[in-house]
Amino acid sequence: MRRSIGTGGLLKRIDTRWLALAALAVAMLTIGLDSTVLSIALPTLAVDLHANNTALQWFNTAYTLVLAAAMLPAGALGDRYGRKKLLLIGLILFGLASAACAFSVSSGQLIAARAVLGVGAAIMMPLSLGVLPGMFPDQAQRQRALTISMISVMLGLALGPLVGGWLLGSFWWGWVFLLNLPLVVIGAVAVATLVPESRSENAFRLDLLGAVLSTVGILGLTYGFIRFGGSGWGDKLGWGTIVAGVVVLTVFVWWQRRVEHPLVDLGLFTRPGFSWGTVHLMLMQFAMFGIFFTVPQYLQAVLGVDAFGSGLRMLPLIGGLIVAGRAVDVLLVRVGRRAVLTIGFAMLAVGLVLGALTSVRSGYGYDAIWITVLGIGIGFVMPTAMGYAMSELDDEGAGSGSALLNALRQASGTIGVAVLGTVLSTQYRSQLGPYNREPISDSVNSGVVVAHRLGDNSLLGHVQTAFVSGMSAMLWICVGLAALAAVAAAVFARNAPVDATKATGDQSVLVG
Repeated sequence: MRRSIGTGGLLKRIDTRWLALAALAVAMLTIGLDSTVLSIALPTLAVDLHANNTALQWFNTAYTLVLAAAMLPAGALGDRYGRKKLLLIGLILFGLASAACAFSVSSGQLIAARAVLGVGAAIMMPLSLGVLPGMFPDQAQRQRALTISMISVMLGLALGPLVGGWLLGSFWWGWVFLLNLPLVVIGAVAVATLVPESRSENAFRLDLLGAVLSTVGILGLTYGFIRFGGSGWGDKLGWGTIVAGVVVLTVFVWWQRRVEHPLVDLGLFTRPGFSWGTVHLMLMQFAMFGIFFTVPQYLQAVLGVDAFGSGLRMLPLIGGLIVAGRAVDVLLVRVGRRAVLTIGFAMLAVGLVLGALTSVRSGYGYDAIWITVLGIGIGFVMPTAMGYAMSELDDEGAGSGSALLNALRQASGTIGVAVLGTVLSTQYRSQLGPYNREPISDSVNSGVVVAHRLGDNSLLGHVQTAFVSGMSAMLWICVGLAALAAVAAAVFARNAPVDATKATGDQSVLVG
């Protein structure tokens, strides 16, 4: 799959697999963007679509629930009927749903469109990774491809507030969703023309019961933690759905051990690379979602910037991700996965410690330092841990294995937002003292609005200090998780360097 291009009398060979990967990376960036850009648009949507608080919550909840629940069936369908075929369906569905979101005229329409968008993303996420073992059988090249894919997702997450703030300030809110269309078209054309078809060699029968059990169980578990994030740990419906979800998932595991052709291969967890890679990814996702949930609030409520300004001040995170993305594959060759994971989690812990020591008077110069360090740590850990887990997958079950990995990541992120969000809000309210009353106690944004309306600088300072105290408590928990993960990586990770001698030539045209 090589093409020759004449330039100044010289021929440069470009491996078209890397062109296909570049297009897939654009599609993955789209998913990252969509995960964070909506939060910027919620105030506008509340006015234009006459949406109440419940509807605003469901704009996110519908997408998150379907995304988590549909991944495992999507991976199995890709293995059975063709990963390229399903990936194309996912891209087209994602594009159509994005257009439907943009032209929604009611809350109900937007919620339905967001659910369909979740289906598209649930197909794209595992299968965009599931096609990589077939495209890049060499482990070194596959690791480079995974690095590019994971950095693309992280860049999308970080760029979401910046892009969303700019679009809302300059154009109609529908462009927040229509932005996806050209990116999806690029990805679909590249997949159709450049990505080879791959599927399981065995025409197995789909585990329909397993698909139903996994979908229901993950729906219950995810929805319960989403309710905790909004209503606190005393929510009875939240506990009920979590218990029901755990029971159903227990039955699912029992069924997978007995059925002839299971939906997922639970034997993957007996392979050290997959099990430890998954653990590292889940710990990273738990902390990372808490960071993306909290830092923009801090920038807006404490530093006093708007949504676009908040996005601009997240650029050091992007810089850290890019630096790490350029360095991680070289480090994997020289020192191996164990050292890279340990260093990555250690840098993450350092960045989190600096963040936990932030005060109301720290200023953005200090913030930029620890945000950059966080970006480098994330950029080291995410692609390395993903490569560690994916190294255990062969082309036979790449779709379902990738789906299992991504489903666990998604669940961990949802739980992280609920747990860390509760820690933040509990500490925030405890530090409000005599101001611990509605609407000030609802959130730091509500408290800042009240303080500005009353012209009360004392209240404003109290609210900001209380929030920073809550953020610090949350970040100290993340410090503990990062330190634990660093120790686990140093002790248990396989220290087998990735031989990248084959990964440094053809793709240099694309990745510099």
